[in-house]
Amino acid sequence: MSSRLSSRIAGVSAHVAEHALTVEEVEARIVLSSEGFVPPVGVLGRLTGVRRIHHAGPDVQASDLAARAARTSLASLGLDVADVDLIVFASASQDLVEPATAHIVADLLGARCPVMDVKNACNSWLNGVQVAEALIAMEQYERVLVVTGEMPSRAARWSVRDARQFVESVPGYTMSDAGAAALVERAAPGARGEILHRWFTAESRHWSVGQLPAGGTRHPRDVDKGYFVMDGARLRQAFDSVDVEEIHRALKSDGLGVEDFVAVAVHQVAMPYLDVFAARLGLRRDLVVETLPDHGNCASATLPLQWQQIERRGLAEPGRPVLLVGLAGGISVGTMAVRW
Repeated sequence: MSSRLSSRIAGVSAHVAEHALTVEEVEARIVLSSEGFVPPVGVLGRLTGVRRIHHAGPDVQASDLAARAARTSLASLGLDVADVDLIVFASASQDLVEPATAHIVADLLGARCPVMDVKNACNSWLNGVQVAEALIAMEQYERVLVVTGEMPSRAARWSVRDARQFVESVPGYTMSDAGAAALVERAAPGARGEILHRWFTAESRHWSVGQLPAGGTRHPRDVDKGYFVMDGARLRQAFDSVDVEEIHRALKSDGLGVEDFVAVAVHQVAMPYLDVFAARLGLRRDLVVETLPDHGNCASATLPLQWQQIERRGLAEPGRPVLLVGLAGGISVGTMAVRW
């Protein structure tokens, strides 16, 4: 264990957008929006295990979802935004290319502190917490508000040309709009929410297997590039190439093993792969919190949503360790352990 200053995660808040859609309704919308293409009935549920997703209204932005979660988080701790030293908007989504969406969130909250964006696909929020902890360890800040607002519904392709285009667009049909926030703050060793372990890796040679290509220098103005495209088979192969023994070694270096955790939050894209990944890592499947069937893939808001489920359902005893596992396009893998 290192001698760094301790930090804790507190006031975790997460919410999904209000408008719920069944996957059957999603499939019906594809049929209505396409010229002749009809997906196999029930295919989305069979492939992913998702039953329902959530979409925000047309006037809602990623910053709105983040700000709502931030207000709830601060209120739960009895804090005001003036008590925050830094705001990190950590999300795959963004309101604009420039400026940083964190500025918009800060304006919505009435904050006057420094801000920044952190982006790493579905690991964005977890990496935001990582950055916050490091800055606290450097004694630059004492309280960092890490927020995310995910709006993947804006990148779903509804008008589908053929079966091939449908297959590469499937991830966009099972994703939900959601917001989340948490305060990362300096804390005494042993505090609830204390970060006990953190480990991150990447296999960046796989960056092309899942993309939202528009908006950057490669495709600055191509409207057709503004939709999710993913090769699901190659993505699974990419994650299968990750050496899970590295995770075990990293946990062991912090005095932990997978058998120590009383609850596990794992980023979820498809239920069949969740089962496979849990088995590969040696996790007890009954300890893994499921949010995918009823909430879909909430991108970087998934882990805080699962944290909230652990809290509300009383799935972890005080003082016991809980594991967070991030899986993201690119590809990236990260683990973080906290004291409940």
